[in-house]
Amino acid sequence: MRIWLNGELRDADAAKVSVLDHGLTVGDGLFETLKAKDGSVFALTRHLDRLTRSARGLGLPDPDHDEVRRACAAVLEANPMPLGRLRITYTGGESPLGSERGKTGPTLVVAVGETTRRPDTTAVITVPWVRNERSPLTGLKTTSYAENVVALARANAAGASESLFANTVGQLCEGTGSNVFVVLDGELHTPPLASGCLAGITRALVVEWTGAKETDLPFDVLDRADEVFLTSTLRDVQAVHSVDGRLVTTAPGPVTAKAMRIFDERAGSDLDP
Repeated sequence: MRIWLNGELRDADAAKVSVLDHGLTVGDGLFETLKAKDGSVFALTRHLDRLTRSARGLGLPDPDHDEVRRACAAVLEANPMPLGRLRITYTGGESPLGSERGKTGPTLVVAVGETTRRPDTTAVITVPWVRNERSPLTGLKTTSYAENVVALARANAAGASESLFANTVGQLCEGTGSNVFVVLDGELHTPPLASGCLAGITRALVVEWTGAKETDLPFDVLDRADEVFLTSTLRDVQAVHSVDGRLVTTAPGPVTAKAMRIFDERAGSDLDP
Protein backbone atom coordinates (compact mmCIF):
# COMPACT_ATOMS: atom_id res chain seq x y z
CA MET A 1 0.00 0.00 0.00
CA ARG A 2 1.13 3.53 -0.81
CA ILE A 3 0.15 6.43 1.46
CA TRP A 4 0.43 10.19 1.01
CA LEU A 5 2.17 11.85 3.96
CA ASN A 6 3.07 15.54 4.04
CA GLY A 7 3.69 16.08 0.36
CA GLU A 8 4.73 12.71 -1.03
CA LEU A 9 3.71 9.12 -1.57
CA ARG A 10 5.41 6.58 0.68
CA ASP A 11 5.20 2.86 1.23
CA ALA A 12 2.96 2.08 4.18
CA ASP A 13 5.82 0.82 6.35
CA ALA A 14 7.77 4.03 5.69
CA ALA A 15 4.88 6.44 6.32
CA LYS A 16 5.74 7.51 9.86
CA VAL A 17 3.98 10.16 11.94
CA SER A 18 5.63 11.48 15.10
CA VAL A 19 4.47 9.98 18.41
CA LEU A 20 4.19 13.63 19.49
CA ASP A 21 1.70 14.47 16.75
CA HIS A 22 -1.20 16.38 18.33
CA GLY A 23 -3.69 14.16 16.53
CA LEU A 24 -2.30 11.21 18.50
CA THR A 25 -1.63 12.79 21.89
CA VAL A 26 -4.82 14.83 22.34
CA GLY A 27 -7.07 14.04 19.35
CA ASP A 28 -6.40 17.44 17.77
CA GLY A 29 -7.28 16.51 14.21
CA LEU A 30 -9.90 16.18 11.51
CA PHE A 31 -10.76 13.62 8.91
CA GLU A 32 -12.94 12.96 5.91
CA THR A 33 -14.00 9.58 4.56
CA LEU A 34 -14.81 9.41 0.85
CA LYS A 35 -16.07 6.68 -1.43
CA ALA A 36 -13.72 5.75 -4.26
CA LYS A 37 -15.03 3.58 -7.07
CA ASP A 38 -12.68 2.33 -9.78
CA GLY A 39 -10.28 5.18 -9.08
CA SER A 40 -12.88 7.97 -9.03
CA VAL A 41 -13.87 9.71 -5.82
CA PHE A 42 -17.40 10.89 -5.03
CA ALA A 43 -18.34 14.40 -3.83
CA LEU A 44 -14.74 15.51 -3.30
CA THR A 45 -15.55 19.23 -3.39
CA ARG A 46 -18.17 18.93 -0.65
CA HIS A 47 -15.78 16.90 1.50
CA LEU A 48 -12.99 19.45 1.06
CA ASP A 49 -15.35 22.28 1.97
CA ARG A 50 -16.34 20.45 5.16
CA LEU A 51 -12.69 19.72 5.96
CA THR A 52 -12.03 23.46 5.76
CA ARG A 53 -15.03 24.30 7.96
CA SER A 54 -13.81 21.79 10.52
CA ALA A 55 -10.26 23.15 10.38
CA ARG A 56 -11.53 26.67 11.05
CA GLY A 57 -13.63 25.34 13.93
CA LEU A 58 -10.53 23.84 15.55
CA GLY A 59 -8.36 26.85 14.71
CA LEU A 60 -6.13 24.94 12.28
CA PRO A 61 -4.86 26.52 9.04
CA ASP A 62 -7.07 25.99 6.02
CA PRO A 63 -6.00 22.84 4.18
CA ASP A 64 -4.62 23.37 0.68
CA HIS A 65 -7.39 21.95 -1.52
CA ASP A 66 -5.09 21.58 -4.52
CA GLU A 67 -2.62 19.53 -2.49
CA VAL A 68 -5.37 17.34 -1.07
CA ARG A 69 -6.77 16.73 -4.56
CA ARG A 70 -3.29 15.77 -5.81
CA ALA A 71 -2.87 13.48 -2.82
CA CYS A 72 -6.20 11.74 -3.41
CA ALA A 73 -5.43 11.21 -7.10
CA ALA A 74 -1.95 9.89 -6.37
CA VAL A 75 -3.14 7.47 -3.69
CA LEU A 76 -5.94 6.11 -5.88
CA GLU A 77 -3.58 5.66 -8.83
CA ALA A 78 -1.04 3.87 -6.63
CA ASN A 79 -3.66 1.59 -5.02
CA PRO A 80 -6.17 0.45 -7.67
CA MET A 81 -9.29 -1.26 -6.31
CA PRO A 82 -12.95 -1.54 -7.32
CA LEU A 83 -14.37 0.06 -4.14
CA GLY A 84 -12.33 1.90 -1.57
CA ARG A 85 -12.60 3.89 1.64
CA LEU A 86 -10.44 6.98 1.01
CA ARG A 87 -9.43 8.72 4.22
CA ILE A 88 -8.06 12.25 4.55
CA THR A 89 -6.56 12.98 7.98
CA TYR A 90 -5.41 16.47 8.96
CA THR A 91 -3.95 17.10 12.42
CA GLY A 92 -2.33 19.80 14.51
CA GLY A 93 1.09 18.32 13.77
CA GLU A 94 4.03 17.63 16.05
CA SER A 95 3.51 19.48 19.33
CA PRO A 96 4.64 19.55 22.95
CA LEU A 97 2.91 17.16 25.34
CA GLY A 98 -0.28 18.90 26.47
CA SER A 99 -2.98 20.91 24.76
CA GLU A 100 -0.86 23.68 23.22
CA ARG A 101 0.06 23.25 19.56
CA GLY A 102 3.61 23.29 18.27
CA LYS A 103 4.93 25.35 15.39
CA THR A 104 5.76 22.65 12.83
CA GLY A 105 2.41 22.98 11.06
CA PRO A 106 -0.31 20.45 10.28
CA THR A 107 0.14 16.82 9.30
CA LEU A 108 -1.71 15.61 6.18
CA VAL A 109 -2.25 11.92 5.53
CA VAL A 110 -4.28 10.38 2.70
CA ALA A 111 -4.78 6.63 2.56
CA VAL A 112 -7.21 4.17 1.01
CA GLY A 113 -8.43 0.72 2.00
CA GLU A 114 -10.56 -1.73 0.06
CA THR A 115 -14.17 -2.16 1.15
CA THR A 116 -17.36 -3.84 -0.03
CA ARG A 117 -20.89 -2.59 -0.69
CA ARG A 118 -23.06 -2.51 2.43
CA PRO A 119 -26.19 -4.67 2.77
CA ASP A 120 -29.45 -3.01 1.75
CA THR A 121 -30.82 -3.28 5.31
CA THR A 122 -29.34 -3.28 8.79
CA ALA A 123 -30.16 -3.39 12.50
CA VAL A 124 -29.46 -0.53 14.91
CA ILE A 125 -29.65 -0.01 18.65
CA THR A 126 -30.09 3.07 20.83
CA VAL A 127 -27.59 3.96 23.54
CA PRO A 128 -27.98 5.86 26.84
CA TRP A 129 -25.20 8.33 26.08
CA VAL A 130 -25.94 11.68 24.44
CA ARG A 131 -24.50 14.11 21.94
CA ASN A 132 -23.80 17.56 23.34
CA GLU A 133 -25.32 19.98 20.86
CA ARG A 134 -23.58 22.86 22.67
CA SER A 135 -20.07 21.40 22.48
CA PRO A 136 -17.36 23.46 20.71
CA LEU A 137 -16.79 20.39 18.53
CA THR A 138 -20.42 20.12 17.39
CA GLY A 139 -20.57 19.85 13.63
CA LEU A 140 -16.82 19.24 13.26
CA LYS A 141 -15.58 15.91 11.93
CA THR A 142 -12.73 15.46 14.38
CA THR A 143 -10.50 12.51 15.23
CA SER A 144 -11.83 12.63 18.81
CA TYR A 145 -13.85 9.49 18.13
CA ALA A 146 -13.52 7.40 21.29
CA GLU A 147 -17.20 7.71 22.30
CA ASN A 148 -18.15 6.45 18.84
CA VAL A 149 -15.81 3.49 19.22
CA VAL A 150 -17.48 2.55 22.51
CA ALA A 151 -21.00 2.96 21.15
CA LEU A 152 -20.27 1.05 17.96
CA ALA A 153 -18.75 -1.82 19.94
CA ARG A 154 -22.00 -2.05 21.91
CA ALA A 155 -23.96 -2.18 18.65
CA ASN A 156 -21.75 -4.91 17.23
CA ALA A 157 -22.08 -6.94 20.43
CA ALA A 158 -25.88 -6.75 20.00
CA GLY A 159 -25.71 -7.91 16.38
CA ALA A 160 -26.31 -4.42 14.97
CA SER A 161 -24.17 -2.20 12.75
CA GLU A 162 -24.91 1.19 14.31
CA SER A 163 -25.86 2.95 17.55
CA LEU A 164 -28.15 5.98 17.60
CA PHE A 165 -27.78 8.91 20.01
CA ALA A 166 -30.16 11.48 21.44
CA ASN A 167 -28.88 14.94 22.31
CA THR A 168 -28.94 16.56 25.76
CA VAL A 169 -32.59 17.63 25.44
CA GLY A 170 -33.85 14.20 24.38
CA GLN A 171 -34.10 14.78 20.65
CA LEU A 172 -33.02 12.28 18.02
CA CYS A 173 -29.54 13.23 16.81
CA GLU A 174 -27.36 10.80 14.82
CA GLY A 175 -25.39 7.56 14.73
CA THR A 176 -21.73 6.97 15.47
CA GLY A 177 -20.89 7.53 11.82
CA SER A 178 -24.20 8.14 10.11
CA ASN A 179 -27.21 10.41 9.91
CA VAL A 180 -30.71 9.10 10.50
CA PHE A 181 -33.99 9.66 8.64
CA VAL A 182 -37.50 8.58 9.65
CA VAL A 183 -40.78 8.31 7.79
CA LEU A 184 -43.91 9.54 9.59
CA ASP A 185 -47.28 9.35 7.84
CA GLY A 186 -45.53 9.10 4.49
CA GLU A 187 -43.29 12.14 5.04
CA LEU A 188 -39.51 11.99 5.31
CA HIS A 189 -37.79 13.74 8.22
CA THR A 190 -34.25 14.09 9.56
CA PRO A 191 -32.90 15.96 12.61
CA PRO A 192 -31.69 19.51 11.87
CA LEU A 193 -28.04 20.46 12.28
CA ALA A 194 -29.02 22.36 15.44
CA SER A 195 -29.65 18.97 17.07
CA GLY A 196 -25.87 18.50 17.19
CA CYS A 197 -25.60 16.02 14.34
CA LEU A 198 -22.77 16.13 11.82
CA ALA A 199 -23.52 17.86 8.53
CA GLY A 200 -23.19 14.63 6.58
CA ILE A 201 -22.45 14.89 2.87
CA THR A 202 -24.85 12.09 1.99
CA ARG A 203 -27.42 13.57 4.38
CA ALA A 204 -27.27 16.92 2.57
CA LEU A 205 -27.66 15.29 -0.84
CA VAL A 206 -30.63 13.19 0.30
CA VAL A 207 -32.32 16.30 1.73
CA GLU A 208 -31.72 18.19 -1.53
CA TRP A 209 -32.77 15.35 -3.80
CA THR A 210 -35.81 14.04 -1.89
CA GLY A 211 -37.16 17.17 -0.19
CA ALA A 212 -36.86 15.60 3.27
CA LYS A 213 -37.84 17.93 6.12
CA GLU A 214 -35.39 18.93 8.83
CA THR A 215 -37.43 18.46 11.99
CA ASP A 216 -36.84 18.39 15.74
CA LEU A 217 -37.79 14.83 16.64
CA PRO A 218 -38.13 13.21 20.07
CA PHE A 219 -35.83 10.24 20.59
CA ASP A 220 -38.79 7.90 20.98
CA VAL A 221 -39.88 8.67 17.41
CA LEU A 222 -37.89 5.53 16.61
CA ASP A 223 -40.61 3.53 18.40
CA ARG A 224 -43.36 4.72 16.06
CA ALA A 225 -41.66 5.58 12.77
CA ASP A 226 -43.05 3.80 9.73
CA GLU A 227 -39.59 3.56 8.20
CA VAL A 228 -36.05 4.37 9.31
CA PHE A 229 -32.89 4.65 7.26
CA LEU A 230 -29.28 5.71 7.67
CA THR A 231 -27.04 7.75 5.40
CA SER A 232 -23.27 7.98 5.23
CA THR A 233 -20.48 7.98 2.68
CA LEU A 234 -20.13 4.20 2.55
CA ARG A 235 -23.73 3.29 3.43
CA ASP A 236 -25.28 5.69 0.89
CA VAL A 237 -28.95 5.15 1.84
CA GLN A 238 -29.38 2.03 4.00
CA ALA A 239 -32.73 0.82 5.29
CA VAL A 240 -33.13 -0.11 8.96
CA HIS A 241 -35.16 -3.25 9.61
CA SER A 242 -34.72 -3.38 13.39
CA VAL A 243 -34.31 -0.85 16.24
CA ASP A 244 -33.38 -2.40 19.60
CA GLY A 245 -34.73 -5.70 18.30
CA ARG A 246 -38.08 -4.23 17.23
CA LEU A 247 -38.92 -4.85 13.60
CA VAL A 248 -39.62 -1.53 11.88
CA THR A 249 -41.36 -2.66 8.73
CA THR A 250 -40.66 -4.68 5.66
CA ALA A 251 -37.41 -2.96 4.79
CA PRO A 252 -36.76 -1.12 2.67
CA GLY A 253 -40.19 0.48 2.84
CA PRO A 254 -41.58 2.45 -0.11
CA VAL A 255 -40.23 5.87 0.91
CA THR A 256 -36.81 4.44 1.72
CA ALA A 257 -36.74 2.47 -1.53
CA LYS A 258 -37.53 5.65 -3.47
CA ALA A 259 -34.75 7.55 -1.65
CA MET A 260 -32.31 4.73 -2.44
CA ARG A 261 -33.26 4.83 -6.10
CA ILE A 262 -33.01 8.62 -6.35
CA PHE A 263 -29.63 8.65 -4.64
CA ASP A 264 -28.21 5.90 -6.86
CA GLU A 265 -29.43 7.63 -10.01
CA ARG A 266 -28.28 11.14 -9.09
CA ALA A 267 -24.95 10.04 -7.64
CA GLY A 268 -24.31 7.83 -10.64
CA SER A 269 -24.80 10.74 -13.03
CA ASP A 270 -22.60 13.26 -11.18
CA LEU A 271 -19.43 12.32 -9.30
CA ASP A 272 -19.02 15.79 -7.77
CA PRO A 273 -22.53 17.09 -7.04
